[in-house]
Parts: sequence; C-alpha cells; structure tokens
Amino acid sequence: MTALYSESSSTGRSTGVDVSSLIIDLQSVGLRVEAPVESRRGGAGPSDSGMLWIEGVPVTVPTQTDGPSPYVLKAEDDGQGIYRDGVKLASVATSHRPRFYDMTTADGVPYWKIALLHLDSLASTVLQTCNYWGNSDQCRFCGIGVSLDSGRTIAKKTPAQLAEVAVAARDLDGAVDATLTTGSTRAPDRGAYYVAECGQAVKEASGLPVEVQFEPPHDLAVLDRVHGSGVDAVGIHVESFDPKVLAHVAPGKFRTGIETYFRTWERAVELWGPGRVSTYVILGMGEDPDLTIAACKRAVEIGVYPFVVPLRPVAGSLMEEVAPPTAEYTERVYRKVAGYLEERGIGADTAVAGCARCQACSGINGLQNQLSEGKPLLQIGSRPAAGS
Repeated sequence: MTALYSESSSTGRSTGVDVSSLIIDLQSVGLRVEAPVESRRGGAGPSDSGMLWIEGVPVTVPTQTDGPSPYVLKAEDDGQGIYRDGVKLASVATSHRPRFYDMTTADGVPYWKIALLHLDSLASTVLQTCNYWGNSDQCRFCGIGVSLDSGRTIAKKTPAQLAEVAVAARDLDGAVDATLTTGSTRAPDRGAYYVAECGQAVKEASGLPVEVQFEPPHDLAVLDRVHGSGVDAVGIHVESFDPKVLAHVAPGKFRTGIETYFRTWERAVELWGPGRVSTYVILGMGEDPDLTIAACKRAVEIGVYPFVVPLRPVAGSLMEEVAPPTAEYTERVYRKVAGYLEERGIGADTAVAGCARCQACSGINGLQNQLSEGKPLLQIGSRPAAGS
C-alpha cells in the first residue's frame, strides 16, 4: 500500500502528500483548528464543518478545537496549513464570512437565514419542515429541524427572497451555482413543485445554474413540470442502497422503495440527461459495501451520479453519537464508484450544479480525477506514528 505521505529518512520531514488521501482521512477523523475558519453549525447540509480549500481543492471537514484527530490547522505568516506530528502536509485557504450575510430583506429577514454559502455554492432548504421529522419516520441522520428550532433559519423561503439573495451572493461573494432542497411534504409531488418554483426564480434573477432536490413524487409526470421550470439538475436522494439499513435509518424512504428511486431516476435522466441527476449515498450506517457498490454501478449505468459521502454526524440528530466510517472503508467504495463514473463519462463537470458539482463533502472526485489523468489510484496506507 502507498502511504498517505512519505518521509525523508534523514530529516523526518514530509516529502509529499497525496491530497485525495488526505481529504478522505480528514473527513473521517476530523481536523483540530488553531486558526479561524468559517464553518456551518447544525441543521441540514455540511453541518459542524469547516470550509476550506486544501491545495486548491474545495473541502468540508468536521472541525474541533480539541479531540482525537491527529491533524491540526495552524496559522502561518502567509496563510494556513494542515500539520500532523509537526509536519506540514498541505497549504490551506479558508473561506471568510460572506459579505451578503450582513444584508437583510425589506421585511427584516437576514440573508443568512434564507440561504448559506458553502464555499462557492449557494444553498437553501426552501421548506425547513418535513413530514418525517419528529415522528417514527424521522431520518436518523438528518438535522433539518435543528436549525429551525435554534432560530438560525425561517420555516419557508419565498421565491422572491431566494432570488434576491442569489443575486447578492453572486455579485458580492462569487457564488457559481445554487442548490435548493426541501423537506418532504404529504402532497403527491412531495414538495417538488415548490422547490422548482424557487429554483426557477433563482435562475431567472441570477443566471446561476440551479439544482433542486426532492423525494420521488407519486406520479412521474411531476418531473416533466419540474423540468419545464428550467432548473439545470435534480437530486433525488435514496441515502442508502441497503434495504435493511434504509428501513432503520429512514423508514419513510424505505417505504417509498429503492426500485421506485430507480424508476424515478430513469425518467429524470430522460429529461435532464446523464450526469445531471444525482443521489446521495451515505457510508458508515452499517450498510453492506458490496451491495452498495453494485447498486452504485447500476445507477451510474443509467446516467445517475451517486454522490458517495461519509456519514457526517449532525448534532441534534438521532445519529449524533455515531462515528464516521474509517478512511480505508470509504476509500474502498470511492475507488470502485470512481471507476464506474469514469467509464460512463459523467462527473463533477457534467453535474453543472448541486452537491455533485461542488464535491466538497466527498473524496470521490479526487480519485476520479486521478483516473482521468491516467494516474494509478493511490491507496491509503500506513502513516508515521505520533512523534516520529
């Protein structure tokens, strides 16, 4: 196995780092911070994470001021760096508080309660309520109600509010796309019509590419209307391909049925095209990895991008105490799925907008880039012991 980084036998100093492996490891064990970093607290999305560019690669990683992580973010004279055992592994640029956060709507709602900037992607949950939340159907990994309960957002964002914020985020902070999601509703469209209406308003006002995310509607004809709104991509998230895991962590999605997701994706790909339909696949919830890899392959074959991510435990969720999966485990799955994506010719560049375009919450894109450049996929391996 190839090590995460090598050391000079004479100096004990780092002679090089594989950035993809470093990112995969950081997203497993986290990063201690001794320097200021913009982060997202609680709720849906990349919660309780620092937002960084590691050697130019956008990344979200769990951050902590103390804890077991061997990695630490330190301030330097000309920036910041990630260190392990006193050895600098990578240079880092951190994001700063977006300027549009200091603005408010005419009726006094702070812009940051309407949408947040995740590195260079504007993101919002347009309906911060979900028919699964607070009952036996609550998704165990989800924190959609946490932000609302803490007063960090509002329950319903209007298309006009989102359009106004999107223009400001584009002009003041360089947002390059918008990702709009929603809690599931009891209506037959599952909230798809409203999030599409919001997406249309954002796209028309700002010109930004937009992805909207929703559950499979009862009638696939809903997808035609969503497509007619002009949004660029859709995310329809199964979360886990293992039915036993899905039944435990997301009972409502389990009742929808994995085959329903596949039927919905097939129609969505017909409308939006290969690579513009995506699904989250969360690792570390007890799933069968071989079953997961096989289902990801099936999704890729029909043109769906399986955005594979490690579990990011959300404070206030039902899985807040569950540890993320190991880097070795996620890397094994990434390696296989990256190969399928490369063979199919879909990736972050074909996604256009949304999580699969941004890639900051996963390490899979780095491995796919290695494949596309004809480089061998390096494996995560042994690392120097502390103090070496």
